[in-house]
Amino acid sequence: MDTKAQLALLVKKQAEARLGGGQDKIDKLHAQGRLTARERIDLLLDPGSFEEFDTFKTHRCHNFGMESTVYPGDGIVTGHGTVNGRIVYVYAQDFTVFGGSLSETLAEKICKVMDLAVKNGAPVVGLNDSGGARIQEGVESLAGYADIFLRNVMSSGVVPQISAILGPCAGGAVYSPALTDFVVMERGNSYMFLTGPKVVKSVTHEDVSVEQLGGADMHSTQSGLCDYPAASTPDAIDYIKRLLAYLPQNNLESPQTLVCTDPLDRASEKLSSIVPSNPNAAYDMKALILETVDDHEFFEIKAQFAPNLIVGFARYGGACVGIVANQPAHLSGVLDIDSSIKGARFVRFCDCFNIPLVTFVDVPGFLPGTAQEYGGIIRNGAKMLYAYAEATVPKITVITRKAYGGAYCVMSSKHLRGDINYSWPSGEIAVMGAKGAVEVLYARQSKEAPDPAAFLAEKEREYSETVANPYIAAQRGYIDDVIPPAATRARIARALKLLWNKRDSNPMKKHGNIPL
Repeated sequence: MDTKAQLALLVKKQAEARLGGGQDKIDKLHAQGRLTARERIDLLLDPGSFEEFDTFKTHRCHNFGMESTVYPGDGIVTGHGTVNGRIVYVYAQDFTVFGGSLSETLAEKICKVMDLAVKNGAPVVGLNDSGGARIQEGVESLAGYADIFLRNVMSSGVVPQISAILGPCAGGAVYSPALTDFVVMERGNSYMFLTGPKVVKSVTHEDVSVEQLGGADMHSTQSGLCDYPAASTPDAIDYIKRLLAYLPQNNLESPQTLVCTDPLDRASEKLSSIVPSNPNAAYDMKALILETVDDHEFFEIKAQFAPNLIVGFARYGGACVGIVANQPAHLSGVLDIDSSIKGARFVRFCDCFNIPLVTFVDVPGFLPGTAQEYGGIIRNGAKMLYAYAEATVPKITVITRKAYGGAYCVMSSKHLRGDINYSWPSGEIAVMGAKGAVEVLYARQSKEAPDPAAFLAEKEREYSETVANPYIAAQRGYIDDVIPPAATRARIARALKLLWNKRDSNPMKKHGNIPL
């Protein structure tokens, strides 16, 4: 065969591979409003940057007549490219080939990409759309899943891992996305669960729909597995591209520092009036965050899960930070089981990838009640404490109002190796609020007073002036400075610059035992 014929054969085989399971199946997918694996990759990567691996790899199964049904690529497209000029490794399951089901060779293709990502220090993005394990292969497909899981674990904290769920994801397939750092799901077209509605019905007698059991809205509000419920595939991929812009390539690098045109000393007088004079009145912490960060841009993570705690990424002077903040507009910003888990996981991610932490505090304590105690608020609240104490990245804390009890300790206090801790003049740092404190301290005296209400009101004022303010903590050095609200952006930016070359470490050990 001459060179011309050889090249013609290559072009023919490449065209066959691009068709996956065939044009009829591609048309069926499009009719459902879904994109193919290659179309999804094209949306994610910079034009012309995709380099494919294992284009012609096929399965090796000879059971149930599978030897007569072979497709190049075997149900997945893998390779690497760039997103905004930075290398990313990617795999996209192809639903047109055996429903994207996982075979031994399909798993090998994923593992190759993940191994290369770790060796070369670049993020991995998985675009999931699979019917699960390929039943015809039996234990080989199960072994393939376990091989992927192992790499998810070994890659954790080494390179960022992001999963997009753009179709079905059930059974053992759900564990790989769950092991990655971020999960994005497409509303309407995707679901994740271990056992489907039919099995649930037969075992527990519950009638539940696919959406109720494992849809994007459920996982973004109830389980917390989903970081962002996307309206469409382009929306999901756009979210991933914006997320990648905040992340370093690997754990040996710092995030990109961008050119910043927003003045670092920009004062915001809005901040002086954002916290109500009534200590029990709510306000929106997101508005406060937006006033302090570069260009008023904040990239939120898990916005719909545990909204009493806000987490996400932003920049100060072009440098990326992770932000953790109590949200007084929801449950008064109290910490509970879900918010503690949400915060702990985010803090640990930032610490893995050298992203400084900025914490805004307005927390009345931990949520009381039997539901929380039975559910393990002690164990789960300790996760947040553990994460902050373990973190060695720069940690800057701003107390805007309440910082009560154990929740004060947990929210990146000086005692957990907080580097720079500020408070606004409105800060209330105490074991509990003034009203509750005086009711405990002066229970007997108030009963004996001529006017109990007036007596307690006076004692409450006295407690606020002598205890529930930032100056007692400042006297002890637990607060580095009491700052005017308008200067918050400038002080955070200066603190980040001061801490840029911070070095801290933990005792030598295999790993800690976080209270799971």
